Amino acid sequence: MFDALLNGRIDCGELEFRPEFYDIEELNRRAACAEPDVSKISYALLPELLDRYELSESGSALGRGNGPVFVTRRGVRPDSVRRVAVPGEHTTANALLRRLFPAVGERVPMLFSQIAPAVAAGEFDGGVLIHEGRFVYRELGLELIADLGEEWERRTGLPLPLGAIVIRRTLPDGVRRQVERLLRESIEYAFAHRDASRDFVKAHAQELDDGVIDNHIDFFVNRYSLALGEEGRAAVRALTGAAV
Repeated sequence: MFDALLNGRIDCGELEFRPEFYDIEELNRRAACAEPDVSKISYALLPELLDRYELSESGSALGRGNGPVFVTRRGVRPDSVRRVAVPGEHTTANALLRRLFPAVGERVPMLFSQIAPAVAAGEFDGGVLIHEGRFVYRELGLELIADLGEEWERRTGLPLPLGAIVIRRTLPDGVRRQVERLLRESIEYAFAHRDASRDFVKAHAQELDDGVIDNHIDFFVNRYSLALGEEGRAAVRALTGAAV
């Protein structure tokens, strides 16, 4: 979504973007401290930030069939899973686990890319996987307890809001509108030039297999990324209670 914006494939006018790359929980922490001008965040954190940031219409990771997956090791009974690794306290994944599986007694935040190996090694009863992890967990001998996105859709009939782009309210209104427009143009460019971002994506991916990368993009970059629309905003309200 951001390759064209950051690598000169679209005209950004007088705006200059300086990217900083962090895992989602660190992004959440920095946004909670109002550090970045523009940031990706977990939708679960949105209500706490709306006094300082506005939600961008473009740039979200939101859709159907693309939620976090709750897994355990082969042979472990799902009803015995009590200590679970999650990809950050303020993540949508953790919020979904808390809502859908309230019996889980202990949720331990850790770096998302370390969760599957830690569960496979027996350090946790289970784990909630995001990003590429949902596509490769079976290779580590893990089994699915539940697809949290599917369960969300079954209960609500709505797409699942995962990650949002927020823009600091102290920026001039014209700048905020320009950032939102450029985000949409960058995503439109990515859809029109599928292979242009390949090297950029691989430089920041946890998994380098082209098939995994393609699956990840197909799941998480879609029409809601271009524009939330009313259905997307209804989903955000259902998850967060925020007036958006």
